[in-house]
Amino acid sequence: MNKKLKIIFAGTPQFAVPTLERISNVSFEIVCVLTQPDRKAGRGMKTIPSHVKNTANKLGLLIMQPQSLKNPEVFNAIKDLKADILVVAAYGLIIPEKILNLFDKGCFNVHASLLPRWRGAAPIHRAIENGDNQIGVTIMKVVSKLDAGPMIRKISEDLSTQSTTGEMTGLMALKGAELMLEVLEDIAKGNEITPTIQDETKVTYANKINKTEGKLNLDDSPDKLVRKIKAFNPYPGITYIFRRKIFKIWDAISIHLSSIKNYSPGDLISIDKKLILVLNHGALELFEVQLEGANKISGKEFIKRYSLDNGDT
Repeated sequence: MNKKLKIIFAGTPQFAVPTLERISNVSFEIVCVLTQPDRKAGRGMKTIPSHVKNTANKLGLLIMQPQSLKNPEVFNAIKDLKADILVVAAYGLIIPEKILNLFDKGCFNVHASLLPRWRGAAPIHRAIENGDNQIGVTIMKVVSKLDAGPMIRKISEDLSTQSTTGEMTGLMALKGAELMLEVLEDIAKGNEITPTIQDETKVTYANKINKTEGKLNLDDSPDKLVRKIKAFNPYPGITYIFRRKIFKIWDAISIHLSSIKNYSPGDLISIDKKLILVLNHGALELFEVQLEGANKISGKEFIKRYSLDNGDT
């Protein structure tokens, strides 16, 4: 490599950690890590640092946690670092164009979709919920418009009917880290990079996940609910009410049984030692569930533990 690239990294959740770790293990100089401020969370409302902050501390890197990037003091602090490149991975704050213009060699983002499909905050959730056959990672240039920058590199991965958001997020984080490293190494070597403009006619948006989306709708088709169960695992989970407690469904398949005609939508029943949830238009066989205050267990174990007979609600 030629000149040692000076990089500012901007990221917050676990998804961003592999990229930070990967680019810190080669001959780049990470002059600063931008991450969102510590948040209060949990029952005790303890102040929790971001995953990226924890990693940056372990690596001994300078950390900045501005509430906003519009503050002139923040702008000047970033400018004084004289970095060549900004690397972004799920940072969560809008980066003003004034800051983007500080980086001579560009600003690059790791986005967990095959752009222009699924711009936005929850691309993996929405791809699985929608029943897409593939997902992927795109490295793109950062522009002021959300996830609309020219694309540098892509990599795809097949989605199966068993793929969950949790599993795919971890995999895409690793693949994205390797892809970003390739881009940075090309820049360091002076290799020509030819961006591809996104086709605006093919744009779809992955809206942020709202916790209320996890509430089970008995009117949904069984297949749609199965996709939601996979998409909302681990967050927010698909929830139902059983014996006045929150009941989460973590794994299920759609089934069609003539014997459920004798039951009402919403009934949770045992048929041939299988845990069945009756819907308005079909049913689900539940393989992994969790009652509020308890651990995840199999459907069969749930039947034994809660004495399910031929029907319950």
